[in-house]
Amino acid sequence: MIHQYRNNGYNIVMDVASGSVHVVDDVAYDAIALLEPKLGELEKPEKLSEELRARVREQLAASFSNQKINEALGEIQELVDAGELFTKDIYQEYVTEFKKRKTVVKALCLHVAHDCNLGCRYCFAEEGEYHGRRALMSFEVGKKALDFLIANSGNRRNLEVDFFGGEPLMNWDVVKQLVEYGRSKEEACGKHFRFTLTTNGVLLNDEIMEFCNREMSNVVLSLDGRREVNDFMRPTRNGKGSSYDIIVPKFQKFAKSRAGKDYYVRGTFTRCNLDFSEDVKHFADLGFDQMSVEPVVAPPEEPYAIREEDLPRILEEYDKLALEYIKRKKEGRGFQFFHFMIDLSQGPCVAKRLSGCGSGTEYLAVTPWGDFYPCHQFVGQEDFRMGSVDEGIIRTDIRDEFKLCNVYAKERCRDCFARFYCSGGCAANSYHFHGSITDAYEIGCEMQKKRIECAIMIQAALAEET
Repeated sequence: MIHQYRNNGYNIVMDVASGSVHVVDDVAYDAIALLEPKLGELEKPEKLSEELRARVREQLAASFSNQKINEALGEIQELVDAGELFTKDIYQEYVTEFKKRKTVVKALCLHVAHDCNLGCRYCFAEEGEYHGRRALMSFEVGKKALDFLIANSGNRRNLEVDFFGGEPLMNWDVVKQLVEYGRSKEEACGKHFRFTLTTNGVLLNDEIMEFCNREMSNVVLSLDGRREVNDFMRPTRNGKGSSYDIIVPKFQKFAKSRAGKDYYVRGTFTRCNLDFSEDVKHFADLGFDQMSVEPVVAPPEEPYAIREEDLPRILEEYDKLALEYIKRKKEGRGFQFFHFMIDLSQGPCVAKRLSGCGSGTEYLAVTPWGDFYPCHQFVGQEDFRMGSVDEGIIRTDIRDEFKLCNVYAKERCRDCFARFYCSGGCAANSYHFHGSITDAYEIGCEMQKKRIECAIMIQAALAEET
């Protein structure tokens, strides 16, 4: 399968199965488009037949010289010979073995606080309550969760634990205790914990920053952008004061104090700020160099929900952001934008390319009272309760359903050029919009495809500088 597109003056050709990406001239671009219907049907294309070559020459003769066409056909043949163009999709062969693989748990999302000190309008967690009650996780529940992770992680050494909420800093003492407990188990169990924290920053102070800089591999700082954008969607619980003014100075201090350790500022854009590239630029101007801005996922009746008619504006905004990204990189004041970071070197591994985040199998969410769910977006939906820290996994049928969720189980993904980059998208979004984890959230798909195209174009543009 070939995917071709033009962006910012570059003619880009993606060979989906091999992961190869090529920047080509106009004649090669048009020739590949003509060859695709024929070569794309072959089990293993070898030499371009003279009949095919003649057909290409005939159809391109009005636009290009015969010499240019022959040169392009020669280059195309070299790419075919190298296994970098018109290649067969070999990954489907892995699915049977992939389904049989032994399940190990490698990551937990610990909901240490089902409570929050902000009142974000779009919050899927309902200000931390998750369709239920406000609660804080006890140390005992968290300890059992870490013990479960150690016991169910097989031979895997590196384990990941994200402290999540609500707002996890509202249960800070338990966070510290659980980090200490995890560290105490590492040597004896042959494990290493990679702790992360997601926070809105309201309760940040010097002691918390110092602890996080010592113990947290990554910290996610929630901020939606410019003051007016952030304060409209992320008001304080009492409606008084600016949450932006409370947290931005703390985030700036925290980001500087990370001293090379990972962090990123994570925002959400909605229908109220479709010009979200301005919010990303605002983050960069505040001094942040690692960031992400995600589209809100909300029921269509919500006034801030993104709708299909918003897509042209959103896709244009990603193009604008890509150009700004390149400009700032070349000026020496670049930043990292999560969705423009792309691996073109055949990674990640096959399992990741097929199934994505591993929710419901390798990755689980744990409520304050110890219930297991496939991920944080399913928490509170009783049909997806998989077990608990006391019972273990008792709903193996849920686990097995998620285990079988891969790009070949999703009809919409099978012929999509982006399938090995997004790995089939978010199962929770699919379920919430279609009632099935093997469908796809169409609006999200269109945005993801655009981000991938922009990310590849950026690589092409920056490669010219080296």
